[in-house]
Amino acid sequence: MAEVAEGQFRAGSLAHRVPDLGALELLLAVARLGSLGGAARELGITQPAASSRIRSMERQLGVALVDRSPRGSRLTDAGALVTDWARRVVEAAEAFDAGAQALRDRRDSRLRVAASMTIAEYLLPGWLLALRAQRPDTAVSLLAGNSAAVAERLLADEADLGFVEGLTVPTGLDSVVIAHDNLIVVTAPGHLWSRRRRPLEASELSATPLILRETGSGTRQVLDAALGGLARPLIELSSTTAVKAAAVSGAGPAVLSELAVGEELAMRRLVSVPVAGVSLARDLRAVWPTGHRPVGPARDLLSLTRG
Repeated sequence: MAEVAEGQFRAGSLAHRVPDLGALELLLAVARLGSLGGAARELGITQPAASSRIRSMERQLGVALVDRSPRGSRLTDAGALVTDWARRVVEAAEAFDAGAQALRDRRDSRLRVAASMTIAEYLLPGWLLALRAQRPDTAVSLLAGNSAAVAERLLADEADLGFVEGLTVPTGLDSVVIAHDNLIVVTAPGHLWSRRRRPLEASELSATPLILRETGSGTRQVLDAALGGLARPLIELSSTTAVKAAAVSGAGPAVLSELAVGEELAMRRLVSVPVAGVSLARDLRAVWPTGHRPVGPARDLLSLTRG
């Protein structure tokens, strides 16, 4: 059986045999106003365009629908019958449209966001405030976890949009880069590394027990890949805030996002330690299930992240 190109219909389909809604609405307006010109004005089209649409509908149906005269336009007997049918079709289409709008309203009434910890703590609050200004009636819930947990939420349909900070896009998700970030080594001011005159070597950093995020976090993934392996963690914690607090207390060196430590560096509660010969840059990404581009509030939030 021959295939039909996308966007086209087979000759035997209803779409080929039945006039479209615009033509039916025009016929109803002619019946109500008794004037093709008046119907054209009501629908915001020109009179020649209205005449052409009526003629096209008559050819499609194979019957005359409207008698035109200097005194106006009058429905033929067939036109009156078709108009009655058209009214039912348009009423059904209006009910369909109302139902679809109700579905959109229900979708737009909530937004479920899943985000890795750094993005959830340091970027999302500003984006969500901006979204609230656009959509004050949308209830937003935020699920914060590591990048692996974000992927699980999205694939289980427990979130509408996600944000991750790892090296790769989890299987089953599409993505777009929304920002760039750098990881930096930080210590409390009293730590030996805070007084170094030379940058750390990558090998020294990889061999040193660090305060780290848990396995599955984007920070841990990027650091492990950049250094080719890590020593056993000094402490393993499940949030950026907890890692930062431990580093500030003097428990040991940590690797954190620049986004997370700006205030601590400015107030000298933490000191940045340069590292030679290794890049700790990473992309921050918005993610969603493959083939399901964000719509409604999720689409609006995505737009705000890239503004």
